[in-house]
Amino acid sequence: MDREITRRALVGAIIGGTAVGGALSPVGSYLRRFAPLSGEAWGTATDDTDGSVESEYGTAALRYDEDGVPNITAENERALYFAVGYAQARDRLFQLDLQRRLMSGQVAAVVGELAADSDEFHIQMDFVGAAEATWKHIADTDTGELVRAFSAGVNAHIENEPLPLEFGLLEYEPAEWTPADTMLMEKQISWELTGSFLTLRKAKVASKLGQKAATELYPERLDHDSPVIRGTDEGTSATSANSSNSIPAPDTTDPDGIGTPLLDWLGNFERDHGIGSNSWLVSGKHTANGKPIVANDPHLSLMAPPVWYEMNLEQGDTRVRGVTFPGVPFVVIGENHAGAWGFTNAGADVIDFYRYEIDGDRYRYKGEWRDFETQQREIEVADGTNRTTTLRKTVHGPVLERDGYRVGVAWTGHSATDTTLAIHEYNTSDGVDDLRAATKKFDEPTQNLVYADRDGNTLYYTTGKIPRRMVDGKQVRGDRIFDGSAGEAEWKGFEPFGVSTWEGFVPFDEKPHVTDPDLIATANQRITNDPYLSEAYASPYRAQRIYELLDEKAKSGDIDVATMEGIQDDTLDKRAEALVPTLVEAAREKGEDGLESAVKTLSDWDYRMERDSRAALLFVQWFDAFREEVFGKTFEQAGLDDSYYPRDWVLAHLRGSRWFGSDGRKATMVRALETATEAIDASDAEVYGDYNTTEAITHPFDQSFLNSPVIPTDGSSQTVNNYRKESAVGSSWRMICPMKGDSEAILPGGNSGDYFSDHYHDQLKRWADTKYKPLTHEIRGNVAVEFGGDR
Repeated sequence: MDREITRRALVGAIIGGTAVGGALSPVGSYLRRFAPLSGEAWGTATDDTDGSVESEYGTAALRYDEDGVPNITAENERALYFAVGYAQARDRLFQLDLQRRLMSGQVAAVVGELAADSDEFHIQMDFVGAAEATWKHIADTDTGELVRAFSAGVNAHIENEPLPLEFGLLEYEPAEWTPADTMLMEKQISWELTGSFLTLRKAKVASKLGQKAATELYPERLDHDSPVIRGTDEGTSATSANSSNSIPAPDTTDPDGIGTPLLDWLGNFERDHGIGSNSWLVSGKHTANGKPIVANDPHLSLMAPPVWYEMNLEQGDTRVRGVTFPGVPFVVIGENHAGAWGFTNAGADVIDFYRYEIDGDRYRYKGEWRDFETQQREIEVADGTNRTTTLRKTVHGPVLERDGYRVGVAWTGHSATDTTLAIHEYNTSDGVDDLRAATKKFDEPTQNLVYADRDGNTLYYTTGKIPRRMVDGKQVRGDRIFDGSAGEAEWKGFEPFGVSTWEGFVPFDEKPHVTDPDLIATANQRITNDPYLSEAYASPYRAQRIYELLDEKAKSGDIDVATMEGIQDDTLDKRAEALVPTLVEAAREKGEDGLESAVKTLSDWDYRMERDSRAALLFVQWFDAFREEVFGKTFEQAGLDDSYYPRDWVLAHLRGSRWFGSDGRKATMVRALETATEAIDASDAEVYGDYNTTEAITHPFDQSFLNSPVIPTDGSSQTVNNYRKESAVGSSWRMICPMKGDSEAILPGGNSGDYFSDHYHDQLKRWADTKYKPLTHEIRGNVAVEFGGDR
C-alpha cells in the first residue's frame, strides 16, 4: 500500500501536464516507511558524501555558499563540468532520473499501470530518437567533450554515494547517465515550451461550435499596443520575419479524421498554455549609473525541489553564475564576466500536423505508397502486465495514434539541434558580438532573448528555427491540418531525426530583433505588429503593465535595481482594472440584495492582488465564476472541457448574445458575482492570502514532509509578480543583473533536492515576499569535495 501511495502521487506529476510539477492529492495516509526520519527507505538517505573524488579530467573544488549554491572552481573546462555533474547528482539525482524516465517512456516501470499512457505518448513522439540524433551531431565538438565529462561526474556520484530517499521509496536504482540523456533534457525543455496541439483543438471547437465561434474564441490577433517590438527608435534596427504575401488558412478543418479520443489523450501532454515569463532590459540611457540592467523571471511549474538549479562557476578568465535545468551542464539563464542574458517563451508555431491516405501499414506520399517506418516498443509496467506500443514514422516525423485515429507530426525539436553549443558559448562569451554569434546556433526552442554587456551594448533577438510553410508559391499560416500525402506545406531542409538545414526556415538576420534597444520588454505577447509567428500569444496584460511602468520610470532617467525590484513585485491586475468598474456599475444598476458589501469592497479597491486584500480574493473568485457562466454550459453540451476555454483577454473582450444570452453581458457579470460571494462565504478565506498560498508547490510524491511550507503570497495569473495557485505556475527564478553594481536573484524553494538539507526550501519565504539574495561571482564556502586529476 505504501508504494502504491507514492506511485499515485507521482503519476499525478506525470500526467498533470508538466514534466515534474504538480501532483495528485495524497492517497490516504502514508505508512511507517514514509514517516520522516524512520523506516527502511531512510536508511541510506544522507547528505554526507566523500570529501575526495577521483577525476581523470583534472583538479576541481566544490564549495557550497550560505544558500546551498555550488561554487565550483577548476583547472580546465572538462574538470569543471565533471564537478558540475557530480554536484547536480549530489543535489538533484532523483529529479534528473524522473525527467529522463518521463521523456523516454519509462515511468510505468517504477510507478505501474497508471503511467503507461504517458509512457506510450513519449515513446510515440520518440524524444529519445531526437536526443540521440542531437548527441550524434555534437559528440565530436569541444562542447561534446564537456557533456561527456558532465555525464562522468553524474555517474561518479551514482556509483560511489548513497542514493536519495525517493529511490528507496520506489525501490529502484538509477541507470548510468549518458550524454544522450542530457540532450533528452534539451528536448524536454523545448517540448514544454513549444509542444502545442492548439491547431487540433481549434479544429475540434470549429466542428462542435461552428467556425464563427472558433474565430471569436481563438482570434488570429489580440488588438493591443504593447508588442515586444513597439517600433523603430533612433539608433535601433528591427526586423520582422513575415512576408507581405502571407495568406490565412482555410476557414474550416474537420477533425473527424483525427478523432476525439486521440485529441483528448494528447491534451494531457501538451505545454501549459498558461505558462509565461517576463523579461526586460533598460539601456544606460535610462539608468542612474549609465549602464544597462537586465531583469528576467521565467514562469514555469513550481515544485519541490524547484525546476531550476543554481550554480556559480569559475574556470580561467570565465566567471558564470545563474540557473540551469538539472541534467544540463551549462548556465541557461544568468550572467558571466561580460554580460547577462534572460529568456521568455516566444510562442512561435514550430509544430505542424498531417493527414494521410492510409492503406494498412502504408501511407500515400506524393503519388506513391510508402511503408511506415515501424518499431515495436515494450512498456515495462511495475507489478502489472507489460504493454506493447507501435512507433510509426513518415517522412515528416512520428505518427501519434489512439483508438484507431492517427495524426502525423512535424516538430522542429525532432531534428538534431545546436542549442547545447549555443548555451555553452553564452557561458564563455566576451560581449555582444560573441553572444549574437552564439545565438545563430540557438535553433530550439523559440525564445525572446534579452542581453546586455558591461560595455553598454544591448540586444533583443528571437531565437530558434521558425518554419516557412509554402503552398502554391505563397506563405501560409500553420494553424491547420495539412495534407501529408500531397506533401503540403513541408519545411524545406527539415530532416526529422537527422541534421536539418535552414533552407525552409526564417533566416537568422530576418528573425525579429532589435540592436541596441533603449528599452524592451517581453511577456509572451505578440512580438511584432505583423503576422504570422504564432497561433496564440499570451494575453498582453503583463506586457502592458511592464511597459507602462518602464515608460514612466524612464522619464526620470534614474532607473536602478530598486526600480526593477518594484516592477517584479508589481501586483496590479489589468483584468481587474478593465472589468471591475463595469462589474460595480452593473451590480449597482441591478440593485441586487446581498451584494452591497461586495460592491463596496470592489469599488474601494486599487486592483492589486495583495495577500491582505479582501477585494483580490473576491475578484479571483468572480473571474473564475464569470468564465464558467460564459462558457460552462455551452462547452459541456458540446463535449468540450475547460481546457478548450480561450485566453483571459478574449473573455474580457467578448460580446454578443451567443455567449451572454438574452440577459446580456452585465447580467452575466452580476450572476458571477453572486456565485463568487457564495463561494467565499462557504469557505474559511477572509483575504486573498488565505487562498493564495504556496500549498500548491509540492514534491512529485505530494507528501507533507517533502512539500513546501504553506505561506501566503501575492500575485495572480496576469500580474507581473506572477503566481497561479490553481496550476502551481509562477515566477520560477527572479533575477536582476545591472551591468554596474550588484546582481540579485531568488528561487521559489531551495537549491537542494535533499530533504535533509538546510537548503531544501530555505529561499521560499523570501521568494513569497519578493525578496532577493546576492548573485555574486565571488567563490564562497568551505571546500566540500575535492576532485583529483588522473591518478
